[in-house]
Amino acid sequence: MKINFNKNNDGLVPAIIQDASTKNVLMLGYMNKDAYEKTVETKKVTFYSRTKQRLWTKGEESGNILELVDIKNDCDQDTLLITVNPVGPTCHKGSDTCWNENNEQTFGFLSELESVIKNRKENQNKENSYVASLFKKGINKVAQKVGEEAVEVVIEAKDDNEELFLNESADLLFHYLILLQAKGYMLKDIVKVLKSRH
Repeated sequence: MKINFNKNNDGLVPAIIQDASTKNVLMLGYMNKDAYEKTVETKKVTFYSRTKQRLWTKGEESGNILELVDIKNDCDQDTLLITVNPVGPTCHKGSDTCWNENNEQTFGFLSELESVIKNRKENQNKENSYVASLFKKGINKVAQKVGEEAVEVVIEAKDDNEELFLNESADLLFHYLILLQAKGYMLKDIVKVLKSRH
């Protein structure tokens, strides 16, 4: 891998640290050639500390190391994306990330939708929404809706109307998310099972 350590005239390149599983950005550090080589050799992420003016392996004092998974160089060969398996919190202040965020698996818009469904479930007696009404009717009604939507997806899969197929698929996924929460689960629980089978 060719890395341009001389672009900024200080021998350093930014190293963006990303969790290999959650894909969340954990921190930003800087590497010189020696830090890069030590990281590759030891499989533990090592930076060049600008304040200490020396190599610094993440976790050398705390034990919260960053186990190397992969290193990618950007298109200009002057920024590294390093995927890791973190052992413990990444930030020296004790949080998962240096932005004080939890390093949890998220699924973009689906996570937002899960949050809305969770809110409707928790406030079903105060809410006047379709989702709240399903929760009020109980698990049997929620499960029945998933079955109905699954049948509709199968029917539309056999036809050529892509718009209907996609709409029925969205309905199925939406009702499945409701069923998961009715049973006390979230998408991350299903992903965990799928990963265990991979």
